[in-house]
Amino acid sequence: MIACGCYVCTSPDKKDNRLRSSILVESPTTTVVVDTTPDFRYQMLRIGAKKLDAVLFTHPHKDHIAGLDDVRAFNFFQHKPMQLYGNSMTLEGVIRDFAYAFADKKYPGVPELELNEITLDPFSIGDIPIIPIQVWHLKMPVYGFRFGNFTYITDANRIDESEKEKIWGSKILVVNALRKEAHISHYNLQEAIALVQELQIPEAYFTHISHQLGRYEEIERALPQGIHLAYDGLVLNA
Repeated sequence: MIACGCYVCTSPDKKDNRLRSSILVESPTTTVVVDTTPDFRYQMLRIGAKKLDAVLFTHPHKDHIAGLDDVRAFNFFQHKPMQLYGNSMTLEGVIRDFAYAFADKKYPGVPELELNEITLDPFSIGDIPIIPIQVWHLKMPVYGFRFGNFTYITDANRIDESEKEKIWGSKILVVNALRKEAHISHYNLQEAIALVQELQIPEAYFTHISHQLGRYEEIERALPQGIHLAYDGLVLNA
């Protein structure tokens, strides 16, 4: 956290040095990023990304869309617009925050973006099948996504029973766990653990972690079997 000198923010363990929450999902032929955070440019440079077919958005909060402008590099090298996927609320937020990319008269070099509105119906991007899962971020509907045996949920503090049905049978779940104390719109640590155990997920990783949670090593040691803290650069095969 900017300007913070707490024992987490000053930890020498690189697993305590986290950028904003996002994932890259890759199949043999298709590459998708879930959310373009304010750190998107560095995240792509850090992994040496050379290809991106689409961006899949969970919701329109700034920490999940603010880095979108930097897809212009993929426009340049791939010679095509970037495909964006999100629900109507999220796409409206993208248009509002990046109005210059949708103007009738665009100045040279603005990102080329194509909007694809999704609902809760399953769909595919290339050869990647996707099942949207609606969760609640206090009163805001946020989309999680299931990719085969892997489910990704961020910015949630409640999931309706009908949507939990879509998660059952997942082998891996990534879900937010902000801190130990209760929070108005995010699962805390115990709530996230309870969700994993309720859904009987064999392997789970907690993301969207605040420095208030504690250091990686101490929390990791205390977690139940099969549950871990995620960290930047983590690679999972599902």
